[in-house]
Amino acid sequence: MTSAAPGPDRGFVLHAYPYRETSLLLQLWTRGHGRFAAVAKGAKRAKGAAKALLLPFVPLDLSWFGRGEVKTLKLAEPNGLALPLSGGALMAGFYVNELLLKLIHRDDPHEGLWDAYAGAVESLRALSLRALGVPGLVAAEPGLGEPRAVEPVLRRFELAMLRELGYAAELGRDMSTGEAIDPARDYWYVAERGPVAWDGGPARGDAVKLRGLTLIHLERGEFDDPLTASQAKSLMRMLINRCLNGQELATRALVRDLQRLEDAP
Repeated sequence: MTSAAPGPDRGFVLHAYPYRETSLLLQLWTRGHGRFAAVAKGAKRAKGAAKALLLPFVPLDLSWFGRGEVKTLKLAEPNGLALPLSGGALMAGFYVNELLLKLIHRDDPHEGLWDAYAGAVESLRALSLRALGVPGLVAAEPGLGEPRAVEPVLRRFELAMLRELGYAAELGRDMSTGEAIDPARDYWYVAERGPVAWDGGPARGDAVKLRGLTLIHLERGEFDDPLTASQAKSLMRMLINRCLNGQELATRALVRDLQRLEDAP
């Protein structure tokens, strides 16, 4: 683990909190320095473009100073065009941010995961642009609205995050026999072990049942098949829940509340 030494670096704001009368306390996610907290002095007084910079999903060039746990933001400048997310893409973005806040240790760089995050944000932004003018929500984790266009973006990011955290999902072979996955068979994906051929037994609390073709699609990063998308979501939910160790995700709770409102007469 390294200290968030002074920048510059590329980064994003994951979350912003009011701090004293005129400042913001930011959770920053940077490529070379990882996640850390920084105070943006006077940011609440800023107006126009300057104020819009310190928001989630805006790609930034950042510099800061300070040796303590909380740094002081020195400079934040836009790094490319950053049109806002909307609808389900916005909800999906908040979900991804919450995963980083809960699962990534402070001052621990993950350059590959940062690149996966930046790519996910750009994909969500493209979905938001396509959805402009369309009523209702694009699908958000854990599954609200249609079409489910954000789900491939989320599954790819979740896989990248699990691998970066050391929970590399084995997808290509049966962990009992070492044989390649058979697309025509069903498998249990057992937590902390991987896929084993389904023996016809009942449901297990430590496993998710998947078809072999789903595992092959996951390894290839292919999510066009509806059953693959559904089963991949169940697998990621199980693996991420184990990483969270009982922590509740606020974004999941919010989506459940929205779903209840949609279903109400």
